[in-house]
Amino acid sequence: MAKILDGRKISTEIRDELKPEIRSLEEKGIIPGLAGILVGENQGSSTYIRLKEKAAEELGLRSEMVRLPENTTEERLLKEIDKLNLDSKIHGIFIQLPLPKHIAESKALAAITPDKDVDGFHPANVGKAWLGQEAFLPATPSGIYEILIRYGYKDFKGKDVVIVNTDNLVGKPLASILIQKDIGANVTLCHPSTPDLPSYTRRADILVVSVDKPRFINADMVKEGVIAIDFGANYIEDPACKTKKRLVGDIDFEGVQEKAEAITPVPGGVGPMTITMLLYNTIKAAKIMHHIQP
Repeated sequence: MAKILDGRKISTEIRDELKPEIRSLEEKGIIPGLAGILVGENQGSSTYIRLKEKAAEELGLRSEMVRLPENTTEERLLKEIDKLNLDSKIHGIFIQLPLPKHIAESKALAAITPDKDVDGFHPANVGKAWLGQEAFLPATPSGIYEILIRYGYKDFKGKDVVIVNTDNLVGKPLASILIQKDIGANVTLCHPSTPDLPSYTRRADILVVSVDKPRFINADMVKEGVIAIDFGANYIEDPACKTKKRLVGDIDFEGVQEKAEAITPVPGGVGPMTITMLLYNTIKAAKIMHHIQP
């Protein structure tokens, strides 16, 4: 039976580690400030930005969330970003995605000053990450890496890592972490529609899946001893109660855990880490801005 990689436990550990750092900054008159921008009323985005706001405040960070209507122009959004860039009390800025279709996501993300880009989506941070230079990394891949490291999976040299995801949120940035010379993993990025996908997933020592398709990966698609990381979020009908939905991942948890060495649950795996790593980046940004060793 697989070891359960408990993201809630690791998230709590990291937040506890951050508390004395925050107190040390407060003694210097510095309160790390996190600002987020939400455009529109997407229900999932609204919920997520509230969670980020609550987590920041609970940890003792300054939190400022800017909520703009759906019909906000690109020009107005860029002005709001510029205001936050110039605000010395704000150390980290994120834009809650997705944006309405009339706003160019790439333009908005590039408008955040790289030193405040705690989501790690600015082209400068993306480029530095691929080059192995110091940079802000997106929260989800950072969280995945921390879970692995803190559960003792530190030797990636020559390991086959297969990531079933090719987006800018998970697949590409996680690859940029694991391919660096000092880490040395062999990384394969796969589209979910890849012909004969199991021929790739079965060779994975570490398999990461983020496609938002319930139980997309089953036990026949993995090898014995795989470390399975699931960042799927799918609500399906609960057989125990037809009026309720339950959250499941992209991996068939019950089947794969019989073959895996370790596996993340959904919920309670990677999800809790994403907000924690955003807070971690905000504190790092505050230290950098005030010339304190990160």
